[in-house]
Amino acid sequence: MARYVRDLVLNKPDDFVKFIMNDFLQKNGFVLSDWKGEAAYRTGDAVMEGYKYLKWNYAGGIFHLEAWMKGTFGGEWNLDGFVGTLQKKPYRESLEQLFAALNQPLSMNQQAAPGQPMPNVVPVHTVDNSNAATMGLVFGIFSLIFAFLIPLVSIIFACLGFSRARMGAGSSKSGMAKVGKVLCIIGIIIAVIMWGVNVLLAVSPLAVLL
Repeated sequence: MARYVRDLVLNKPDDFVKFIMNDFLQKNGFVLSDWKGEAAYRTGDAVMEGYKYLKWNYAGGIFHLEAWMKGTFGGEWNLDGFVGTLQKKPYRESLEQLFAALNQPLSMNQQAAPGQPMPNVVPVHTVDNSNAATMGLVFGIFSLIFAFLIPLVSIIFACLGFSRARMGAGSSKSGMAKVGKVLCIIGIIIAVIMWGVNVLLAVSPLAVLL
């Protein structure tokens, strides 16, 4: 088993942790799924981002999280290492936002004993993926530009942009994220076409000589 594991001592109300987690799962498109007979949350896709998985629980004031990605041959990838870094990096960034939201201080009138409900409805900071939406659009534009210049670079930008655009789909800049996702898809299509054209142009003189 190769997983990213994190334990945080929060000592905060269960309602607060559940609210932050539900907000994070919804904004990042996680749905309850199955991983080899084990219940886990999943998001992503098999082509652009790869499938991302997550499990969590909270007991006795301690928050426990396990995160991993589906590897090339169906195994588990942790979130470290060079392999799959384009997919791992935005996932790690989203988790760091989650930890920051969970660790936010609560004022005295917001506090409650661990395991007890919050005394009142109180304002808290949640995960904000608006920056991811912006980056998705920027990478989408770069992908479209480089599709005509350096197709490989265009595909890299598209992969980076697509994952961030999906993260930003649940933010206040969802429209920007949608445009970024479309640009990334168009960039990949053009890049593949241009790559094919370049290969044909490189091979055609040889064909003539033969």
